[in-house]
Amino acid sequence: MLKRLLYLVIPLCLLGSAASAQISLRDTSINMGMFYVGYSYQLPGGDLSKLFGGNSSIGGGFLYKLHSNWLFGVEGNFLFGGTVKNADSLIKMISDKDGLMIDENGYMAGIQYYERGYSIYGKFGKIFPVYPTLAPNRNCGITAMIGAGYIQDKIRINNPDGTTPQINGDYGKGYDRMNNGIAVTASLGYLFMSNTRLFNFYLGFEFIQAWTKSMRQYDFDRMAYNHSSYSSQFYGFKACWFIPVYARKPKDFYYY
Repeated sequence: MLKRLLYLVIPLCLLGSAASAQISLRDTSINMGMFYVGYSYQLPGGDLSKLFGGNSSIGGGFLYKLHSNWLFGVEGNFLFGGTVKNADSLIKMISDKDGLMIDENGYMAGIQYYERGYSIYGKFGKIFPVYPTLAPNRNCGITAMIGAGYIQDKIRINNPDGTTPQINGDYGKGYDRMNNGIAVTASLGYLFMSNTRLFNFYLGFEFIQAWTKSMRQYDFDRMAYNHSSYSSQFYGFKACWFIPVYARKPKDFYYY
C-alpha cells in the first residue's frame, strides 16, 4: 500500500516542480522581444523653430528586453507637419507682388507647404518595475531610454496640379532647405505590459537634439550659397502600442 502511494505522490510532486519552472509573465521578469508602433506630437526648438511649427511623427521599431529589464533595439520614424513659417518668402523671386505664382497655363498656382522628414535611431534603456503597486507584473514600469541616430527634414513645396515648372524637379531643391545629420534622443515614461499580451502600451515624454547641415549648396530665394549648420530640438509626448514575443507557458508536460 505504501509503495502504491509513493508511486502516486512522486509523479505529482515532479509535475508541480516542472510547472513552477516554466516561464510565467505574472510571476517573474523574462526575456522577450517587443514590436511596436508609435505616434508623437512634437514642438520644435532652436534653429528648427525658425522654419516650422509643431509636427507629428509616426513610426515603429523593435526592442529586446532582458530578464534584468535592460532594453535595446532600433526605431524609425516619418516626420510630417503643416506649419511652415514665412512660407511666402520662399518664392518671392518667382511670384508677383501679391506673393502669387503663375503656372504654365497662365493661372494662379495653388501652392502648399509642408514639413517632411524621417529619423532612425538605435536605442538603449531600462525598465524600473513598480510591481505590484502600479503594474501587474515585473516586466513593466517606469522606463528610461536613450538613443542616437540620423535625422533629416525639409520643406515640401507642393503644387497639386504639377503645372509649376518653377518649383518642379531639381528647381524645387533650391527652395526646400533640406538638412540632415546626427541626433540623440532621451525619453522617460511608463510601459505597461499585461499578463495576457492583449493590452500593452507606452506613454512618455521625449526630447531630441539634432545637429544638422544644409544639403543644398544654393538657396534660390536668397540668391546665396548655403553652408549653414543647425542645432535643433524636438520636444514631444509619445504613445506606443506593443506586441510582445515570448514563449507561452506550456499547458502539457511530458516525461520520458
